[in-house]
Order: sequence, then C-alpha cells, then structure tokens
Amino acid sequence: MSDDRLAGALKATPFIDANAPTVRAFVDRHAGSGPDRYRAVRLYYAVRDAIPYDLRYFGIERDIFVASRCLEAKGSFCVPKAVTLAAVCRAACIPARVGFADVRNHLASPRILDLMGSDVFRWHAYTLIHLEGRWVKATPAFDLAFSARFGVEPLDFDGSLDSIFQPFDAAGRQHMDYVLDRGDHDEMPFEAFREAMQDAYPHLITAMAAERAALAGKAHPEHAPDA
Repeated sequence: MSDDRLAGALKATPFIDANAPTVRAFVDRHAGSGPDRYRAVRLYYAVRDAIPYDLRYFGIERDIFVASRCLEAKGSFCVPKAVTLAAVCRAACIPARVGFADVRNHLASPRILDLMGSDVFRWHAYTLIHLEGRWVKATPAFDLAFSARFGVEPLDFDGSLDSIFQPFDAAGRQHMDYVLDRGDHDEMPFEAFREAMQDAYPHLITAMAAERAALAGKAHPEHAPDA
C-alpha cells in the first residue's frame, strides 16, 4: 500500500461520488462476492453495457461527469463512464482512479471529424484499478450494442491485463492508437477538461448540445451517430 496514488483512490469525491445511493445500489446489484479482481471485472462489464455509448451526450456541463448522474443517463461517452467505473469500484472498496490519453480514431465518421477538425480525440478516459498489488487499465466506453452496430470488437477485461482500445476493428481495419498519455487523477479534473474541450472542439460541443435538445422531445430516439 505504499503507492502514493492509493491515498485518494478510495475516497468519495464530488464527481466520483462513491457514497451516492445510486452508486451503492449499482454495486449491490452487480459486484457479487469473491476476490476484488472478480468483483472489479463484474463491475466493468456492468458499467460498459448498462450505459449506452452515445456521442450526442458529449458536453461540458458539470453534472454530466458525476457518476451517480451518469448511471441515470440515457447515454454517455468515455469520460463519464470511466468516472462511473471508478466510483463503483471505490464503493466496493477497490481503489480506482481516472486516467486520460489522446487517441487517434481512424474510423470516425466524416461528420464527426468535420465537427472536431481533427481525428485525434483529446482526453479520452479510462479507469485505473488497483488489483492484486498493481494498477491495471480498464476502458468501459463502448457497450455491446454500439460495438455490434459499428463493427468494433467489444473490449474485454480480466482484471489482470490492461484493457484499452484495440488497434483494429472486427474487419481488420486500423481503429485506434494512443498518441499521448495525460496521466491519472484521484478526481475528475473538470476545469482542465472543460477548458481543453472548449479550445479543441467548440463546434462539436455546440452540435451535440443541439442534438440533445432535439432528443429531449423524442419518445423514441434514433440511433446515435458514429463515434
């Protein structure tokens, strides 16, 4: 327990609100019993598939990034889902942090690339979980339904090896590669993230906010746009 990062990796925070009733109830339903590694794996799959990946929910409003709010959302994206996995792990007494990296998405849709002005997704998020004496990375972003729809192999996690985006999709096309590791944190660095997104992706923020506003009036939302 000498790793300095363990100090804050079990605490509830404003974003990683591990003490919230919604978070604790989720853990009670999904963690099960047994060693931490087994419980963390169950929580990973539960977060991955219970919260649909939907880029229309990309935004910079503070409440989007609160784990308990994410669990109640109709859709989300990589950052809130990584925060949520950290929260449910902490609620299960498993140390967890949130990490960030810039990734290049070779299969993003032309519309999203145009809105972003780049094929680099800055501040992509993953969860760092302390299991069996070491830190392992887990990426719960793409749920099973999204993966099937866009031909991406669902990302598995066994609690022993890092689980990050595969470099190729199901058809063998180049998919993702990491271009910059931004490190990990014991709390969601919201202000730094918001400033970075405002600087990098102002058109994407505006477009996704408009789509969320349109969704609010629909009883049966259409499929999410490509990532």
